[in-house]
Amino acid sequence: MFVITADQVDSRSGSDLVVGALRDLAETIPAPILAAERTVGDEFQLLLTDHAEALDVILRLTRSDHWSVGCGVGTVHLPLPNTIREASGPAFVAARTAVDRAKKRPTRFALDGGANDVPTRDAEALVDLLLILRSRRSPEGWELDDLLATGMSQADAASALGITPQAVSLRARAAELRADRLARKPLERILQRLDTLESTASGGHP
Repeated sequence: MFVITADQVDSRSGSDLVVGALRDLAETIPAPILAAERTVGDEFQLLLTDHAEALDVILRLTRSDHWSVGCGVGTVHLPLPNTIREASGPAFVAARTAVDRAKKRPTRFALDGGANDVPTRDAEALVDLLLILRSRRSPEGWELDDLLATGMSQADAASALGITPQAVSLRARAAELRADRLARKPLERILQRLDTLESTASGGHP
């Protein structure tokens, strides 16, 4: 399973962003195993079993500079409680270790997979590469990315933006949108394998 812990960056000098983040996650990830909740201060957690959803949450939260994001991979204690604040297990310990480390990393992301050190480091390094690529994207590139994410074609996006299809192609290339899309499925599979390794290492039990 995947526990994601997000801690707001420099929360003392800015407004509380947790409520907005929880609302966004409720809209985009409608059925997590345990819904995102504020756990303490300006921090929140959620529990997922789906590797694609885990990567999506990581990418959503790291899009801005507002969050340090830790992802813990492992088992959790069963039966699950009603709220994530009452949940526990190795994945939660891993997520705490990860978010503490994320606060000191340039990408503000860290992954912890328990005993599987090498697969975890490999997965973290590849997520880092994608995050670095995305950090260089211009506001115009993000604007196009958001339109294409709704299912629009590049021609439709060009019309919506009031620019030529050629300009859209140039913007997509500058934003590395194709590389971003192509990287996601392999990263999802890597996270899935890491989750399988953790489950195997624990004997399939919490």
